[in-house]
Amino acid sequence: MKKKIALLCALSLLACGVLGGCGQSSSLETQDSGSADTESGADADAAETSSDDTSADSTPAEGGSIVVGMTQELVSLDPHESNDAGTRSVLFNMYDGLVKATSDGDLMPAVAESYEISDDALCYTFTLRDGILFSDGSEVTAEDVKYSLERYAEVQGESSTFAAAVDSVVIDDESTISVYLTEANSEFLAQLTVAIIPESNDDPAGNPIGTGPFKYASYSAGQNLVLEKNEYYWGDAAYLDQVEFKFIADVETAFTELQAGTINILNYLTTSQVDTLKSQYSDQYTIVEGSMNLVHAMFLNNEYGPLSDVRVRQALCYAVDRDAINQYLFGGSSEIIGSHMIPSLTTWYEEDAASVYSYDVEKAQELLAEAGYEDGFDLTITVPGAYSQHVDTAQVIASQLEAVGINVTIEEVEWSSWLEDTYYNREYEATVVSFDGDLNPGSWLSRYRSDSSKNICNYSDETFDELLDQALATIDNDEKADLYSQLQMNLAENAAAVYIEDPADFVAVDSNYGGYVFYPTSAWDMSVVYQIAE
Repeated sequence: MKKKIALLCALSLLACGVLGGCGQSSSLETQDSGSADTESGADADAAETSSDDTSADSTPAEGGSIVVGMTQELVSLDPHESNDAGTRSVLFNMYDGLVKATSDGDLMPAVAESYEISDDALCYTFTLRDGILFSDGSEVTAEDVKYSLERYAEVQGESSTFAAAVDSVVIDDESTISVYLTEANSEFLAQLTVAIIPESNDDPAGNPIGTGPFKYASYSAGQNLVLEKNEYYWGDAAYLDQVEFKFIADVETAFTELQAGTINILNYLTTSQVDTLKSQYSDQYTIVEGSMNLVHAMFLNNEYGPLSDVRVRQALCYAVDRDAINQYLFGGSSEIIGSHMIPSLTTWYEEDAASVYSYDVEKAQELLAEAGYEDGFDLTITVPGAYSQHVDTAQVIASQLEAVGINVTIEEVEWSSWLEDTYYNREYEATVVSFDGDLNPGSWLSRYRSDSSKNICNYSDETFDELLDQALATIDNDEKADLYSQLQMNLAENAAAVYIEDPADFVAVDSNYGGYVFYPTSAWDMSVVYQIAE
């Protein structure tokens, strides 16, 4: 027997775990695949403040254009190859899955208009939206959906969580498609935000075609991506006619362009930049504050020499002053965390993990001595240089670790190099980045499974793997919450990484625009942004 659930209703397992508004990210992870999912970092979001501060007392005007500044180049315009939250945040405007995230942490109908989940959580059946079209005007078919899901699994690889979870995709009739899983997974709906693309398009990267509110207009590598309003969009039409995402690799240059008015929106501002805008440009920009919904941390290669000893990793956790980092980077506005889960997923979040370690230099030195490193050791922290928050965090950590005898070298690299060498090849010792996830708690923790392609830390713990399998399979909320609590404490106590915070996100929005919202996943939704009518 199957129970039918309308997509607009609250999700019994997922939506209940996301409370409040949501904010944006710059990190690399989400969805479920062998993708990187960081912000670099790059993606998820949850705001504790108003997510639409820019729209107060303003009237939307139809039409117009906007320029959004980005300090990161896009990885690919092919949505099945995108592996960082920054890219996914942009592609959110061009593509839809069977379902899509909303700004309040729910899932809403997109290519599908309704779905059914079998009682054993092994089959998800979708009824496709009638008459939905791609951005080129062609009809979306069940064959396109099947092709898209199977292609995504193939592109991400057999080791990806998505590919491992899907047993088969079956077309029941021209408007119905079923996804059968290899094992029970009550959280799989959030993974079906996978972009639906035409089977007939043999060049998704060079000729992007989707069902989102905007369509592809032009792309210049290293310069910009231009989108136009999609006249075939199935939902509420976007206000703006055109959106340009402008790539500016240097953070200071991007801020200079913001001040000059050549870009209209810039994310991930530092507190000093916020102070500058408030004091000198208060009439020109509105500052919208939210949470990035990211796990910001110094991730450790658990197979590297000294870091293979849990006592050394624990020592690093004691030696790093998370509150000082929060105060320095975000004026104390971020929320301190102690494991790989964000506070906005309240049903699943284990707050006790944040107090496993306190700032304690003597304890750190004691553990290092026990492990045979009383004189310290050398440690290289690799950081994507385009992200000031990661570089600044690494610098603070370097000075703090010096107090316990650890000699830190900071290596700044290009984002593409970080992806290839640090993330995919795991050729690193420590790295400071942020990771995001989607609306299901499993997406945050599955990266630490011993055989996960996303296990950048090379973390290996049989107990963790067993608990994770149980958590993904159970459909009992209380049991699931308990298992996720144990998983978070496992990561904290074994010091898989030095977890720091869910960063605050300060966004500058040109005062001539309104409607900007934060999301609980990687999404810069430009369809709701508008020029304010005079």
